[in-house]
Amino acid sequence: MKDLGAIVRTMPWRIAAALVVACLLAVGGWVFAQDKPPAPAAPVVVAAAPAPPPSKPDPAGTATGGIADVTAKTAGKPTLEEIADFAGHNRVSINLMWTLLTGFLVMFMQAGFALVETGFTRAKNVAHTMMMNFMVYAIGMTGYWICGFALHMGGLGAISTMGGTGLLDSEFTISLFGKDFGLFGLKGFFLAGSTYDVAVFALFLFQMVFMDTAATIPTGAMAERWKFSSFVVFAFFLSMFTYPIFANWVWGGGWLSQLGKNLGLGHGHVDFAGSSVVHMVGGVTALAGAMVLGPRIGKYNKDGSANPIPGHNIPMGVLGCFILAFGWFGFNPGSTLAGSDLRISVIAVNTMLASASGAIFAMFYMWAKYGKPDPSMMVNGMLAGLVAITAPCGFVSSFWAFFIGAVSGVLVCWAAVFIETVMRVDDPVGAIAVHGVNGAWGVLSLGLFSDGTYGDGFNGVEGTVRGLFYGGASQFVAQIIGTVTCFVFIFGASWAFFKVYDVVFGMRVSPEVEMEGLDVPEMGVHGYPEIQGPATLVHAMGASMPKAPSMTMSPERSR
Repeated sequence: MKDLGAIVRTMPWRIAAALVVACLLAVGGWVFAQDKPPAPAAPVVVAAAPAPPPSKPDPAGTATGGIADVTAKTAGKPTLEEIADFAGHNRVSINLMWTLLTGFLVMFMQAGFALVETGFTRAKNVAHTMMMNFMVYAIGMTGYWICGFALHMGGLGAISTMGGTGLLDSEFTISLFGKDFGLFGLKGFFLAGSTYDVAVFALFLFQMVFMDTAATIPTGAMAERWKFSSFVVFAFFLSMFTYPIFANWVWGGGWLSQLGKNLGLGHGHVDFAGSSVVHMVGGVTALAGAMVLGPRIGKYNKDGSANPIPGHNIPMGVLGCFILAFGWFGFNPGSTLAGSDLRISVIAVNTMLASASGAIFAMFYMWAKYGKPDPSMMVNGMLAGLVAITAPCGFVSSFWAFFIGAVSGVLVCWAAVFIETVMRVDDPVGAIAVHGVNGAWGVLSLGLFSDGTYGDGFNGVEGTVRGLFYGGASQFVAQIIGTVTCFVFIFGASWAFFKVYDVVFGMRVSPEVEMEGLDVPEMGVHGYPEIQGPATLVHAMGASMPKAPSMTMSPERSR
């Protein structure tokens, strides 16, 4: 009877999974049928170069490479057109390689998020928290490949830094006041058909890891009480719908990016590397999810006062922060999509300075107010500085970068306390304060401090990007519109999703599971078996089995 009951319980999930697979196959077949890839270009026949004469060593590297390395019909005698083609190909190659390498750095940030979130939560939940950070990469990538990239970038137009390919040329638009406003893309599903292209694939990789950053932020705010099954469904939802749609509005040629061309509001809503598109989206989604999920058991007293629930491993969190700071050199400079854009040096230094001032001012704020420089808030201060500088990093001077980080360092401390004590939203790692609040501050600071030295032609508007303090009042208005839109759309869509899912299926584990820890009941294994004792999948499913003696834990470590 137990076996029969298990089959009955799992039957709806099996049917649903079969329907999803069938739909994916049907949609995939339709995509391939509608959008055939062009025939590959015939290979260029190049005359074989004569064998080079024996050469001397070149330890300085000044004599290596020359005219013989230019691809030409007649080896060693390239025409002007062949030289121009070779130079153009090399420029695109540099940009494409830069985009891929920085994308690899952003991918490695996933390890940083995993360490920060796991270190700042309790030992009994480490396997669960780690696996959410691990699987959001795989699930998010899959959802983004299915339809997220198409909704996001399907109407982008030419990718100017990668050869100007115009394959992403289909945007769903509406016409208002004689102007077209893009809502979502329609090309690139499954990366099939004509989007089977080197430039499109490079863009996919870079944009996918950005999406995955947004998707992993809620795993920290909702840790220690979230069903893993609910997390899996959420990861598909964000990667396939909410993130791509808002990202299209800002980065895919959508309506927020066109506020400048259509309404004369600066260069439209500008977000260079994702303070709103990535971090605010993740932070606001985390807020909606944490509100629906509710606080952890024991977080609040009957009078509404909050109890601290310390994480189990501060060094792990600090290491994760360093990995994130390193990965941010891909996040921000990589958003040029061009290694040939020399502004990357300014962007990199601005990123460093904002992270430093964020950590310093968070330390001073906590030291002054509470008497101790709280380690977790110093970590969150650095992350807040990085989040805030992400939008304006390409448009501000080093002074304003340091200032933006300093404000974020104080803001994250204030916001974390406000969210916990006034809003009574339980966020174990401070993700809402770090990413949501400082994501908003980042895009607003761009509208204040952009100094007009960069961004000519950004979003199709002539002239450089100028903030309010440099004569660009309309740019600040565009930043406000984008910030409000991000909160309203993302919070509304996310809250509705979480609420409906909670009513129908339930998002939260039982109180017994939460008290025991999610590792064994949800994952079937302890994160620290040498301390917490052995556990197997059989044990997790409720079968009785002898338990080996476990080591004694201190009260703090056992929480």
